[in-house]
Amino acid sequence: MDTFIILIEIAIGAAVINNFVLHYFVGICPFLGVSRRVDTAFGMGCAVTFVMGIASLLSWTFTYFILRPGAPLPAWVWQVAGGDPKVTVDLSVLSYMVYIFVIASSVQFVEMYVRKFFPPLYKSFGVYLPLITTNCAILFACLKIFAELQDPTKLWGLPEALTLGICGGIGFTIAICLMAGIREELDMSDVPKPLKGVGISLIVAGIMAMAFMGFTGVDRGIKNALSRESRVESPESRVESSGITIETIKGR
Repeated sequence: MDTFIILIEIAIGAAVINNFVLHYFVGICPFLGVSRRVDTAFGMGCAVTFVMGIASLLSWTFTYFILRPGAPLPAWVWQVAGGDPKVTVDLSVLSYMVYIFVIASSVQFVEMYVRKFFPPLYKSFGVYLPLITTNCAILFACLKIFAELQDPTKLWGLPEALTLGICGGIGFTIAICLMAGIREELDMSDVPKPLKGVGISLIVAGIMAMAFMGFTGVDRGIKNALSRESRVESPESRVESSGITIETIKGR
């Protein structure tokens, strides 16, 4: 039950409360460049979600087994090579290179798939589909997973990493689709000439970010509600909490 509560908290935080785009302001390039139409924005959101999920899976695997301080694979290689077993092997300096390689490989797979099966969608993406490789939202998810694997007493498992990646992608999809819907309405509105284009888009993005701040604290409320439901006391614990022991009852 505790794991389920943690996953719910991570999911709601990544998708809504700590939205990667509207809270951390990462992934702004595709957020503004591919948000002119809702259908194109939804396709981009699905592509980013898929890439982020694959990247989270691979980044957790590489980080847990290879990159983090005291990871089992480099420690085993170090001992086989005759190194001092008391020395902690730390390959975290390679994390950026590994994550960029993982993201680039995932984007290449998505690009080949979309180009073969969805040619119109591939043409509508234009240069922004290859630019997913440099989408800092995906790299941010990988670095967030890396940060949660530094403390040996509180290591994230694969479910937590996948939840962060997939729900972070869902949050990106929500944000870019909302932005696309608003921009479609703005195309038919009387926008002042100095604000047309990127200007009004940035203003709308700022207003959306302030609106999403209203969800602050929802994750803690849901966590507290689920925690209260999971605390089902047994009859013995209720008796002991009231100060009456089982032996006292039998003696009476």
